[in-house]
Amino acid sequence: MGLIDYSREPKSDIAFFDIKSFYASVECVERGLNPLTTSLCVMSRADNSKGLILASSPTFKKVFGRENVGRSYDLPFDVRTRKFRGFIAKKNRIPITDEYVRFIESWAKRTLIVPPRMGLYIERNLEIQAVLQNYAPKEEILPYSIDEGFIDLTKSLNYFVKSKNMSRKEKLDLVSSKIQHDIWAKTGVYSTVGMSNANPLLAKLALDNEAKHTKTMRANWSYEDVETKVWSIKEMTDFWGIGRRTEIRLNKLGIYSIKELANTNPDILKKEFGIMGLQLFFHSNGIDESKVTEPYCPKSTSIGNSQVLPKDYIHQRDIEIVLAEMAEQVAIRLRKRHRKATVVSIHVGFSRDEEKKSIDIQRKIDPTQSTHELTKHVLELFRKKYSHGAVRNIAVRYDGLVDEKYTVYSLFDDVEALERQEKLEKTIDQIREEHGFLSIQKATALFENSRSIARSKLIGGHSAGGLDGLS
Repeated sequence: MGLIDYSREPKSDIAFFDIKSFYASVECVERGLNPLTTSLCVMSRADNSKGLILASSPTFKKVFGRENVGRSYDLPFDVRTRKFRGFIAKKNRIPITDEYVRFIESWAKRTLIVPPRMGLYIERNLEIQAVLQNYAPKEEILPYSIDEGFIDLTKSLNYFVKSKNMSRKEKLDLVSSKIQHDIWAKTGVYSTVGMSNANPLLAKLALDNEAKHTKTMRANWSYEDVETKVWSIKEMTDFWGIGRRTEIRLNKLGIYSIKELANTNPDILKKEFGIMGLQLFFHSNGIDESKVTEPYCPKSTSIGNSQVLPKDYIHQRDIEIVLAEMAEQVAIRLRKRHRKATVVSIHVGFSRDEEKKSIDIQRKIDPTQSTHELTKHVLELFRKKYSHGAVRNIAVRYDGLVDEKYTVYSLFDDVEALERQEKLEKTIDQIREEHGFLSIQKATALFENSRSIARSKLIGGHSAGGLDGLS
C-alpha cells in the first residue's frame, strides 16, 4: 500500500501530445503517402553510404528493426543498390533464408531515403502549435521538443464539453480526441496522447507506456492508477528520469522495480542521490507538483556543440580548422549567456574504418569567455592526444560555468591587452547579431574543408531545405 494521501495532492487536466514519427511522417505527407504504411527514413547526408538515420516511419522500423538513431551501414541492405547485405544479418544473428533475402530486398526497393528538411519540420510544428492554441492560451502550452508538448486543459474542459453528466476524465479524453483530429486535418500527421487528471508526470508516463499501444493512441493515468499502472512498469529505465546508471545505483540499494522504489524509505534515497533521490521517491508514487504554466528550468552547467563531418578528415590541419570554428561558435554562446567557462572538454571520434578509440579529454582553466583563449585550450588538448587517423565526428564543450563578472588575473597578464581583446570579440558578436554570422569571417572559412559557412546555413545541424539526397 502506498504512503501518499492523494486527496491532498493538486489536480490538473493535462494532455501530452507526441507526433508519431514526426520528421518521417511530414516527409510522407509531402509526397501524398500514408505515414503509417509507407517505409521511409530521414537520413542525414542521404547521398552518403555512411549517413545517419535521424527518423523513420513505423513501417520502416517494423520491417528493418531500426530505431532512431542509427547508421546506414547498420541496415540489412545497401542504400545505393538496395541489395541484401548478409553480414548485417549474421551480426544480428538472424537466420538467412531465400525468403528473408527476398523480403528485405522487396521492401528496400519500396523504401524512400530522404534528407532532412528542418525548415519544413519547423513550419509543421508551428501549425500544430496553432491547433493547440485553439484549445488553450499560449501560457498553458509547454513545448517539450519539436514533436512533443504539454497542454493544460484544466480551464478549458467545461468550455468545450458542457455536459454535466460527463466526468472530467471523459471530458479530457473527448477534447484530446478533437485535438488529435484537428492536428491530422491540418497537417496529415498522427498524434499520440498521454492524459492525466492529476499532473504532467502521469500524462507523460501514460504516453510512453500505454498510449502508443492503443487503437485510439490515447491513454489516461491518474492518481488512482499509480499502484496498478505506474508500479507495473517493467523496465526501470522506462520510467521518466531513470537512466541506466541510476538503475545500477538503485539496484545496489536492493531496488529492482518502481513499486520497490515507491515503498523505499525516502531518507535512504536522499542519502544516495541527494534531492534527486526525494524526487525519484515522489515520482514513483505519481507525485509531481510542477505546472505547465511554470515549467522547471534546470540551471545549465555546460555549453557545447558537436557535429558529424561530411567525410573522413585525414589531415591534422583540416581537423584543427573545424575544432577552432567550433571553439568560437560555443564561445559566442557563452558570451550571450554572460558566462565564463572553467573547464574545456573535447571529443574526437575516428572513422569507423580506423577502429581506434575516440579521444575524450578535458582540462581546468581560469574563468574565461574569450574565443582566443578557449580556442587555444581546445587545440592544445587535441594536439596532446592526437597522432594520426581519419576523424569523423567532433565535439567541444565548456563546463563549470560562472558569472562573466568573475575574473582571475595573474601577475604576468597584460590586463589592457585582455580588455582590448574582450571588446573586440564583443564588437564582432554585435556585428554578427545585426548582419548575420557570415558578415565577419576568418580567412580559414574559405578553405575547402572548413565547416563554418556550411553550418551557418543549417537549422538544428541539418539542411533547412534538404535539396540533395536519394529518394
